[in-house]
Amino acid sequence: MRHGETVWNAEGRLQGAFDSPLTERGRRQAAAMGRILAALRVSPRTHDALSSPQGRAQQTARLALGRTGLVARPEPRLREIGMGEWAGLTRTEIATRWPAPPDEGILTFYARCPGGEDLSAVAERAADLLLSLRRPAVLVTHGLTLRLLAALALGRDWDAAEALCLPQGRVLRLRDGRADIPEPPRTSSDRTRLELGLKGL
Repeated sequence: MRHGETVWNAEGRLQGAFDSPLTERGRRQAAAMGRILAALRVSPRTHDALSSPQGRAQQTARLALGRTGLVARPEPRLREIGMGEWAGLTRTEIATRWPAPPDEGILTFYARCPGGEDLSAVAERAADLLLSLRRPAVLVTHGLTLRLLAALALGRDWDAAEALCLPQGRVLRLRDGRADIPEPPRTSSDRTRLELGLKGL
């Protein structure tokens, strides 16, 4: 899972090793992920739980795992890529000072960050973490780190991470070499809106 929306996400700022708290929307996203996990019957009997030690991931883990009975153990290998000189800047500020080459992909973007963490180092710690797992696990992490984790878990070259993107508030389930994004269960407000819609037909 990717952490919920943060204040800096909403402002379009890159966080990397820096941090900012979840927004109200981010807290709702974390709660939605919790409902998905509960619907999947995730529990301490079936899964371990690990989270990046960064505040936004820890906050998401607490909110999302509350109804499962799981408590996430901080795991440094799940932290987000270090953004060097770009940490705290908006994409507009970056584009002004460091113009992008044409058709730049997400991996190329991160790779050219001045003073940033090397992508191969992130992939190495992601692979090391995956090899250390002994049973199914809920991992709470960050956008770029999640891309690399998913690519490696699916047995693909980590360059395949370019195409793997998970929206905040959803759960990426990896099993048997396949990936899917389970639909969130309907809430009472969803049912009320559906009933009102049907009455209008």
